[in-house]
Parts: sequence; structure tokens; C-alpha cells
Amino acid sequence: MLRRLVPVSELPPHDSSEQSDPGESFDEIIAAETDRDPDLAVIEAGSRTLRTQGGPPQADVPARPEDPEVDRALREVEAELATRWGETKLEPSVARISALMDVLGEPQRSYPSIHITGTNGKTSTARMIEALLGAFELRTGRYTSPHVQSITERISLDGAPVSAERFIETYQDIKPYVEMVDAQQEYRLSFFEVLTGMAYAAFADAPVDVAVVEVGMGGSWDATNVIDGDVAVVTPIDLDHTDRLGETLAAIAGEKAGIVKQDATVILAQQPVDAAQVLLKKAVDVNATVAREGLEFGVVARQVAVGGQLLTLRGLGGEYTEIYLPLHGAHQAHNAAVALAAVEAFFGVGAQRPEPLDVDTVRKAFAAVASPGRLEVVRRSPTVVLDAAHNPAGARVTAEAVGEAFQFSRLIGVVGASGDKNVRGLLEAFEPVFAEVVVTQNSSHRAMDADALASIAVEVFGEDRVQVEPRLPDALEAAITLAEEEGEFAGGGVLVTGSVITVGEARLLLGKG
Repeated sequence: MLRRLVPVSELPPHDSSEQSDPGESFDEIIAAETDRDPDLAVIEAGSRTLRTQGGPPQADVPARPEDPEVDRALREVEAELATRWGETKLEPSVARISALMDVLGEPQRSYPSIHITGTNGKTSTARMIEALLGAFELRTGRYTSPHVQSITERISLDGAPVSAERFIETYQDIKPYVEMVDAQQEYRLSFFEVLTGMAYAAFADAPVDVAVVEVGMGGSWDATNVIDGDVAVVTPIDLDHTDRLGETLAAIAGEKAGIVKQDATVILAQQPVDAAQVLLKKAVDVNATVAREGLEFGVVARQVAVGGQLLTLRGLGGEYTEIYLPLHGAHQAHNAAVALAAVEAFFGVGAQRPEPLDVDTVRKAFAAVASPGRLEVVRRSPTVVLDAAHNPAGARVTAEAVGEAFQFSRLIGVVGASGDKNVRGLLEAFEPVFAEVVVTQNSSHRAMDADALASIAVEVFGEDRVQVEPRLPDALEAAITLAEEEGEFAGGGVLVTGSVITVGEARLLLGKG
């Protein structure tokens, strides 16, 4: 029989003087369909700011090392890693990473972990979880992918990317063991598998109190899946990587359900019905406890605020009011609800203890969250926004969030996508909000040719709304010029999107990092 956490409506309020009718505003969520609704429980109430002790969020994207010797050593490590299979070439198996963990002494078992899968929102959710755990004075390790600008972003300790020196040292420490495993296996360890080994070793060496780990792709055979996550988080599932994960939502959910381990707690974001059924069946099979967005937790209220949004979240232990989140969009509010529930579950809220987490600590943590390349403003006059949406589902929520958070009179898109993505679906999602689009390509070998991208864009937007600039610097200049055509105070803007790589390169070109 499926076990679940006690419904929030049955839990006693932490402080009745601070809470209004606990079931009233949450009834809307309970009655909602399982399909993700970006307008769920949204209350449009103007704009306000909230002063907190968290301070302004800092986008932790490191630049190249200033020391020439350190930079040279890091480039050597990057070059060696580049000789391995890239992240898009896979042999679905955890045999190689398991062998590496064995010779390293199973470092991934020396700390508890929160494991995150899903199609979109994984990195932002991981960052929120990390911020919450850190605010409660736990030493954290975070492993996410891909990186925006620097490979060292992928491995974080105490809320910040490891230094270049530590990254190099960790690689050199495990290199002999990597080579030992390479010699024993049919295929060498991949780029992602080596990085995963480095992360787990670095977390054990720190040591961390808890690891927050984002899967690379899927779940069952993902290299990260040699951990037994005490808490498994599944962000919204949609169609992506269909050539590797399956062509239906149920098939993709089946792969992602592989991170749900025996007796774990599962935090489910709102899911399409087909995906939810698969995930819940897996929970039954392994006797997992389930908490579902829209039933056990969720977003009660949301207001647009200067620089982000103000939230009321319903957690596993009660209601958390006046949560300022310096990120834009309804999707980030849902990510925040998922992150909060994951941390509550980690601390046993809703199971061993009914009372919620300290609300002031939660407020401070969320106020300090940053997620580089996720609706990130990198320039003003005209405003240039970066967002790493790379599939139709991500593009849809980004398009909606841009309309809500920015009052652009005319928005110009700069799109550089990977050739293995559903580019037509991505462009169709942005078509209603882009006045014009400048198509380009990034420096990756996976980048779609700009002319090929343009031919699809012309079919979606019409020839008069499409401009082709194969070089990203030229594309940015062209888009900024188009945005400025209405005048300095007319409210034109630029959104750079389509790929994490495109966003990272644009970020550098625009002087960030």
C-alpha cells in the first residue's frame, strides 16, 4: 500500500496567530488537476519588496583563474576530460562508475544525499535546496550540470563552486583510479562519469553533511545513480532526450523513477497524469513515502515583486509566508515549493516532527538564491536577459515569465540551439512574445547551423521577422540595435536563449565573468 506524508490540512498550525484559515487558500491546490498549471494559486497583487537579512543574491559563476600557472593546469585537465566521451554519447550502464566508486572506497556512501531528476528546473531547485540546507548550518556539496561558463561550477562546497586549485587537485587525486578502471572496462569512463567521481570524492574529502545531486540524464543508468538518496526529487517531466529516454511521458518517467530507492522519501512536483502514475507505482514497489505538489505541499500565493516574487508556500509542516524569491516566473515559485518540501523531508518534517522549519531561516535562505542563466538580467538600456531554456516546455514557461516580470514594449530574441533538440517546438513557444528573432550559433560542436536554424525560424515567424547572424557577438549587437530602435525609454529588450552554451558565451561577451 502506498504510504504518504500526512496531508498538510491535518497538521496543527505552528502558530495559529500567524496563520489564516489553514485549509481555505490551499483548497484550490488540492482540487487542481495533476497537469502542471503555471497559474496555480497565483494572486496578482501588484508589486512590493521585502527587506531581509539575506542580502543581494550573488551569481556564483567563476572567471578563469588569474594565476597563469593555475589557468594552464586547469586547461590541461579540461583537455584531458575532453578526450573522453561527451555528455551526449552514452552507454546506458552504471558499471563503470560503480567500478570507480569501488576502487575509491565508496565515497558516495559517507554522507546522506538529496537526488534530483526531472526534465526542467533541476538546477534551480538544487540551488534552492542547497541554500536552505546551508541556512540551517549544514555543510553542503552540490553537483549540477551543465555549467554556464566554467567547468568548476559543477562541483560546489558550502554554496560556492570549488576553486580551480581544488578542482585540479581532485582530478589528480582520482586520475590513477580512473585509469585503472579504464583498463578493466570495455569502454573508458566518460567525461560525465569522471566528473561525477570527482564530485563524490570531493564531498567525502570536505567532508559534507549532505550532498545535493542533480542527474545528468534520466535516472536509472545515470552516473549519479550510485548514491542512495534519502530524498528523491522529481521536477516536472516533459518530452526531452526522447532518443535516449523514450518517446512517451510514461517511458521517460520510468527512467527517471530509477533514482527512487528503497524506503526513501519522494518529493513530486506536479506531473502529467501518465508520468505521475509511473512514479507512484515505483514508490509503491520500493515502499517509499510520497509527498505531492498540490496535495501535501504547494504554492498558496504569489505576487510579482521588484527583482523577483513574494510567495506563500505550504510545506509539509505548515505555511510559510512572506518568502521573497529573487527569481522570476511561476515555474520558479513551484521549484521553491519543491525545494522547501525536499528540505523539510530531509529534516523529518511531516513524518517524525509536525512543526515547520524556522520561517525566518527559510526567508533568509530563499532571499539569497541565485540561478545564473535563468531569466538573468545582465545589461540595462536596453535590458538584456539570459535564459537557458532549450526545449519546448522550458521555452513556454520562460515566455510566460518574461511577459509577467518585464514590461517590454518590444522583445527581440537571440536564439542559438543544439541540433539534437526540438528546435521547432522551442521557436513556436517563443513566437508570440518575440517581435523579431536573430538566429545564431554557439561554438559547440553540437550547435545547430545558423542557416538551418533560420530556415525553421522563417517557417515559424515569417521571413520579415528573422535575421541571421552566425557569430554570436554579431547576433547580440544586431538584437541590441533592434531593441534600441524605439528609443531609449520605449522599453525594448533582448532575450538570449536556446542553449546553456549560448547563454554562457553571451554572458562572457556581455562582461559577466
